[in-house]
Amino acid sequence: MDWPDSADQLIEEQRILGDAQPEPWSPPDRTYSLAGCFVCFPRRHPGVGARDDPSWAGAALLSVDGSVATVVRPGTAGSSYQAGLLALREGPLLEAAIRGLPTRPEVLLVNATGRDHPRRAGLALHLGALLDLPSVGVTHRPLIARGNWPEPARGAHSPLLLDGETVGYWLSTRDGARPLAVHVAWRTDSAAALEVVLRVTAGRARTPEPIRLARQAAREARAVGGTPGRSGVS
Repeated sequence: MDWPDSADQLIEEQRILGDAQPEPWSPPDRTYSLAGCFVCFPRRHPGVGARDDPSWAGAALLSVDGSVATVVRPGTAGSSYQAGLLALREGPLLEAAIRGLPTRPEVLLVNATGRDHPRRAGLALHLGALLDLPSVGVTHRPLIARGNWPEPARGAHSPLLLDGETVGYWLSTRDGARPLAVHVAWRTDSAAALEVVLRVTAGRARTPEPIRLARQAAREARAVGGTPGRSGVS
């Protein structure tokens, strides 16, 4: 599988992925490795960014033995930001970062949506499918799904619904903090997605540790080669 290079191709690929029924994955009853990824761009003018914007894609791996590895891959954006078509802008960048990790993770966390998408195939799902990895999306807000916030207590959650289907959850990862949107993606269901995110948000940070470390690495690399940036949601 390759990344589509046009909106029409991506939409068709998303329809195929959204209809797919891959073998479901459940977190094993043991410690397992997780990776997270994040990409940022230079901040220039208000707006959604442009094709060929410089980019820094970070990935972080939490291994079974507790060790941490991070990698950053510089590149250029494949398109401007378009809601629902984030894979055109960021997909190959994030793939390169994940493939640069020293070992393959067992599950992947992505700063993007999954089933919460017009064609049920946001970037978190698409990236997991392309890499053949179970994946979970984590964002600050849903794309088109809707749901009420849960109580502000760690572990509290409430469903995100799209056409009556639960495609993720609002999840409180820290007492008193704003919840995160946790997205069902490739080979994961809502229970697996919640367990994975709670496993890696046990500290003071609200963001899952693999994504937080990937974001930190990407921004540090950008600070050397560019200016503060942003990322999109799809």
